[in-house]
Amino acid sequence: MPKVLRPIGHEDRLSIVDHLDELRSRLIICLVALLVAFGVCWWQNHALLNLLNRALPHNSSVTTSQGLGSVPSQAVVARNFYLSQAAADRLAATSPGLSDAARQAYARAAANAQRAALVLPDSVSTQEKPITLGVGEPFTTTLTVAAYFALLFTLPLLIYEAYAFVIPALNPNERRVATPLMMVAPALFLSGVVFAFVIVLPPAVHFLQGYNHEQFQVLVQAKQYYSFEIVTMLAIGLAFQLPLGLLGLHRIGIINGSTLTRHWRYALIIIAVIAAAMPGADPVTTGLETLPLVILFLASIVMLKFADRRAAARAAAEAQASFGDGLDPTA
Repeated sequence: MPKVLRPIGHEDRLSIVDHLDELRSRLIICLVALLVAFGVCWWQNHALLNLLNRALPHNSSVTTSQGLGSVPSQAVVARNFYLSQAAADRLAATSPGLSDAARQAYARAAANAQRAALVLPDSVSTQEKPITLGVGEPFTTTLTVAAYFALLFTLPLLIYEAYAFVIPALNPNERRVATPLMMVAPALFLSGVVFAFVIVLPPAVHFLQGYNHEQFQVLVQAKQYYSFEIVTMLAIGLAFQLPLGLLGLHRIGIINGSTLTRHWRYALIIIAVIAAAMPGADPVTTGLETLPLVILFLASIVMLKFADRRAAARAAAEAQASFGDGLDPTA
């Protein structure tokens, strides 16, 4: 196992069979990691589903099991009863023909009922839950959520295994560039997932579900809801790879910092198209997806400008060294 996990050196020479054996070993490691992560996610599927349900809004009522609508809870009924009783006692205390003792008794009863009502909540905040339609949908939906989370949790290991298999084809200079990129890629992906879960999904779900809700009986289907959340997180996580993609284009000489600066208007149009292609075509979701991409694009400009200066300084140093050795720097 240590031999499998250790990347092969650039100077190592392997046959086709050795490469296939290396690929098989790494695929087995990835499969075992996915199965273990899936088992853990399936074991904790209630926690994962509750985590995804946090983006749903809350209701101040309790729905009957018969599906006949929303009715107040027992605490709300008791509070309304005490408030009504306090109002009736105050009205009775002002009735003509009562003795002073009776008026005081009604006043005390009204005060006691008012205090009892204030102790009870005026509403019960319950979190909505998505509905399922088919007989097997609760099982298949839970299976899908556990599989997606297993892929999410094992992504760093999967990227490492892919890097370890490809690394023998890179020379030492290329490896010095590829190593930090492969370490940053999982971090950027996870940052995009966290950003989508914390910043994008709550307002997006509230806007989409609450828009014109007075005209509709809003029911959220579990399969579509979880797919929307998971696909949105995956899409934004992949979109957060934008700086690495631009840096890769810079490394092969297609673009530089000046290219991004000159064509920033076209870049913004491309970013808007990418955001519009992501899940959620509403303006709230699209705007929240566009903002981080614009910030990452501006950060990429700064990064490529810095890389251009380093490349220019390196070229000048090499030219100076060649000139010092008596060679023509223009040759």
